[in-house]
Amino acid sequence: MLTRSANLLNDFAFKYVFGEDCKEANDALKSLLTVFLERKVNHVVVKNSEIVKDYSKMKSPRLDLLVEFDDRTMVDLEMQLRQTKDNLPIRFSYYLARLHGSQELEGKYYGELKETIVLVFFNVNLIDNNRMCNTFTLRNEEGLSFVEESQDRMKLRTVEMAKLDLKKPLKDMNEQEKMIYYFLNCHKGMDDSKIKVMIESDGVIQMLEKRVETISDDGWKKIIEDFQKLHENEERMELQLEIEEAHKQVEDAHKQVEDANKQVEQKNQEIKQMIQLMLTNGMSLEFISKSLSKSEDEIMELLK
Repeated sequence: MLTRSANLLNDFAFKYVFGEDCKEANDALKSLLTVFLERKVNHVVVKNSEIVKDYSKMKSPRLDLLVEFDDRTMVDLEMQLRQTKDNLPIRFSYYLARLHGSQELEGKYYGELKETIVLVFFNVNLIDNNRMCNTFTLRNEEGLSFVEESQDRMKLRTVEMAKLDLKKPLKDMNEQEKMIYYFLNCHKGMDDSKIKVMIESDGVIQMLEKRVETISDDGWKKIIEDFQKLHENEERMELQLEIEEAHKQVEDAHKQVEDANKQVEQKNQEIKQMIQLMLTNGMSLEFISKSLSKSEDEIMELLK
């Protein structure tokens, strides 16, 4: 079976297919947002539609899509390439806080803040339920919303692609499941029976397929290799930072032990001086032992 090199799990491909400054990409993006935000999307603008040409010089690529709706709702759309659970919740919370805080509010009321959504796709199981899509907002321990739902301005929408049942019959899949199946298997093209049926019968998938086909195999293979190297370098840098942090924690622990030992030594010196003063004043070793709640052997050891 021949497979294509194009893979929508690659964040560069994801941004290219949905974020290029052209009508086809914009139509594909509107379909994606309609399906996964479960709201009708008529008009969106990608605020960072540029595709970085000299990507080989990028140190740490952020290939998210910053999308603005006609009502000025802002969506940060992410495809997480690395298959790790490490720090994902913290990372997504940071993305949402950064997006919400980027709004210019000087001279305005807080009620004028626009809705901000982080919509993130990743291929690991992270949330402890059976739902592939989950929406998170500000709530208390009992699930009570901090603000009325109509007034909630911050939402985190997660799509756990790993939860998709790949063996599920196509006829039983909903629109979200079909699109995720395509993301996961589009590199197989018409060789995959479900992909073949979707391409032949599903208008949205046909649209995505046309976008994927615009990527040349030779050029795309090079892009995948280069971006894989970039991500591997990024992971190595993060691992190095973790190792350095671990070393720092060990050094801090050693310093705390040294400081504690110094405090003990200082205390022992003070006790030693006290014992010497008591002996000078004619007090017996037995009396000193009872006064300090130390054995005579311990007192003699301190005097050495």
